[in-house]
Amino acid sequence: MPNITPEQMRFWSPDVRELEPYVPGEQPKIQNLLKLNTNENPYPPSPKVVAAVQAVLENSADALRLYPDPDATALKQAIAKQQHVPVEQVFVGNGSDEVLAHIFKAFFVQDKPILYPDITYSFYPVYSQFFGISAQSKIIPLNDDFEIVVDDYKQPNGGIIITNPNAPTSIALGLSAIEEVLQANPDSVVVIDEAYVDFGTESAVKLVDKYDNLVVCQTTSKSRSLAGLRVGFAIAQPHLIAALEAVKNSFNSFPIDRFAIAAGVASFEDQDYFEAQCQKVIKCRDTLIYDLEALGFKVLPSKANFVFATLPNHDAGELMKALREKGIIVRYFNKPRINQFLRITVGTDEQNQRLVDTLRNDILK
Repeated sequence: MPNITPEQMRFWSPDVRELEPYVPGEQPKIQNLLKLNTNENPYPPSPKVVAAVQAVLENSADALRLYPDPDATALKQAIAKQQHVPVEQVFVGNGSDEVLAHIFKAFFVQDKPILYPDITYSFYPVYSQFFGISAQSKIIPLNDDFEIVVDDYKQPNGGIIITNPNAPTSIALGLSAIEEVLQANPDSVVVIDEAYVDFGTESAVKLVDKYDNLVVCQTTSKSRSLAGLRVGFAIAQPHLIAALEAVKNSFNSFPIDRFAIAAGVASFEDQDYFEAQCQKVIKCRDTLIYDLEALGFKVLPSKANFVFATLPNHDAGELMKALREKGIIVRYFNKPRINQFLRITVGTDEQNQRLVDTLRNDILK
């Protein structure tokens, strides 16, 4: 953000002056950097996705002139089929961050406290501030092993949001634990944010029909390699989807463009390719964890497409800087409790080997 003087800031709304925006991972413009900092999939999307996007322009002269379907019906139908739910239980948005914003507006703007972990996706406190509920937010500490303690969420609240697997810790919560949270909070909306669920965690979507207070949020950015197109979705019972649609149509009635709709449909229809790519990432992750532990790192048990690791007797911030000097970017959070950890995206075997070799031969020698 440029330097803004108090005089210039007089035009800003008072609430905007106080905002502390979310800081995304660096998108470097320098060539030949190994980018392991934003959890993008190292493998491309299905070839059918590329063909579908190309076909949008080739088959229709009106592809850019006319608005897309405001309901993204074809995309909802493809998601519903792949997730084995009725289409009435599907909501789509411009990336899961937008879906989460609508979730906060639809369910969490109230006087009761909103519960979420102290170490979690850092957009949650940003949205709490943006929607004016920071004072109502109650931050629940993870335990000493960076795990969510279910009993801590059995207290009066106006809503709960949990990332599963959690970010940046990568640790997953089992479905029985999620059910325990749902059962303890029948009058609050419980949101399970499953951005990384496809890399080894059981989805809570199968619980949607059983619990009328559950919203499951997912993205195509990670496991489906569509970060550049921005497609997110939520699955819940129709009465909760109706609230999200009301918010969406009061904010942006055309959130998904024609290219994203076509790409999303093609991706959800190519289930075999999707599953094969997820398994490749999981295999690469397991090898990376083995190699990092051989170097002395402590790695938290990951069910995501990244690992959260610390190296005893080495400062994580300095390690991050040393890796960058060697052309490798990882994510460092200078925050309490986790300022000695690095979050490292799982790359291809070749990319992971470059990371390990650089650590072994250049930094830790």
